[in-house]
Amino acid sequence: MTRSKNTSKERRQSRVARPDAAAHRSPDTAPPVIEAEIVEPIEIPKERNRKPVPLQRAEEIKPPCPSCGTPRQSDSRFCVSCGAPLETPDDEETPVKKLAMPDHQFRCQTCGSEVSTSLDQVSYRCPFCDSTYVLELPNKSATDHAPEFIIGFAISPEKAADLFRKWLRQNSWFRPGDLSARALLDKQRGVYLPFWHFSMGAESRWQAQIGEYWYRTETYTVRNSKGQTEIRTRQVRETEWWPLSGEHHQYYYGYLVPAGRSLSEEESRGIQPFQLASLVRYRPHYLAGWMCENESVPRNDAQQACESEFFRREQQAIAHFLPGDTQSGLSVDTNLTTHDSDLVLLPIHILSYRYGDHVFRFIVNGQTGKVLGQKPISKRRVAAAIVVALVLIAAIVIAVKWLAR
Repeated sequence: MTRSKNTSKERRQSRVARPDAAAHRSPDTAPPVIEAEIVEPIEIPKERNRKPVPLQRAEEIKPPCPSCGTPRQSDSRFCVSCGAPLETPDDEETPVKKLAMPDHQFRCQTCGSEVSTSLDQVSYRCPFCDSTYVLELPNKSATDHAPEFIIGFAISPEKAADLFRKWLRQNSWFRPGDLSARALLDKQRGVYLPFWHFSMGAESRWQAQIGEYWYRTETYTVRNSKGQTEIRTRQVRETEWWPLSGEHHQYYYGYLVPAGRSLSEEESRGIQPFQLASLVRYRPHYLAGWMCENESVPRNDAQQACESEFFRREQQAIAHFLPGDTQSGLSVDTNLTTHDSDLVLLPIHILSYRYGDHVFRFIVNGQTGKVLGQKPISKRRVAAAIVVALVLIAAIVIAVKWLAR
């Protein structure tokens, strides 16, 4: 009988903690519903230490980096994020665009989203649910936190429209015949979504049972097909367990918690990732020509959700890097320290439309071009396809039986 031990894996420390349940808050009770295509301007009370903002103004903007979408910094010749060369004023043949700033707020009474837009947006139609039931808000009801960072649009509205048409043509036989892509494209909007971004340090202590495999050779006898006795050997795996404990320190970042309530959790995750290396300091003129959802999820709620995710990542990190071949009874105690918490604005193109009693959305990541969406399905066409398939199967069965005669 022989015995051999596997060499232990390289040991590394890690750490994790038990997450508290993230608090979920329902949107504030909405004021009475009004339906409007356009509303009369309301008098906006002046705030302390804040100069009144004109209802409509234009801002000179320069196109963002064509490679990564990072907003351009003054007269920089190269992108601050990816280093791509940028056009200089001497190279530009077209005049600088002047676009209205989003300085008008409304709340959708259907989905609860709060959006900032400019007065040149003639229709007050919600970009997230295609509803006209909106309530105009004064400036004081906008977000209490100014955004710290932003990523500009690298995908143009024209490119987003092309992506929608291409996506809609996929499996087009099953979609309703009266769904017109040309009519739907009028509902496409470019919107900045708010996200909370946290960076945290994790300090953990952990304990576990570490198992190491070793193998022994076992001899046994069997009878072969002729009834004769044969002696054979086989390798049997055994596990030797050892108690182990340690500490782990890790820095976590890059997890985004939606600061708005317009998209579902699945949609907010599905449209990611964004290239966060392209984040630049927020300047109001970056929003010129675009809509912007206001922050409505409190920082504390977002922090609890982020801590739950970092606790999970820490647990996985410790379990992955523990030495040995297997483990059991892992216990982790983690303390998270918040280093930074930022409100960032990230770009998307969204096309929301109603078909029947349902709202469908098509979303394009405004930086990477990743698409996500739902499309209606024609029940009649699906039923027809099923009938055709059943007829074909029946014909094949009949043909097989006839040939087998």
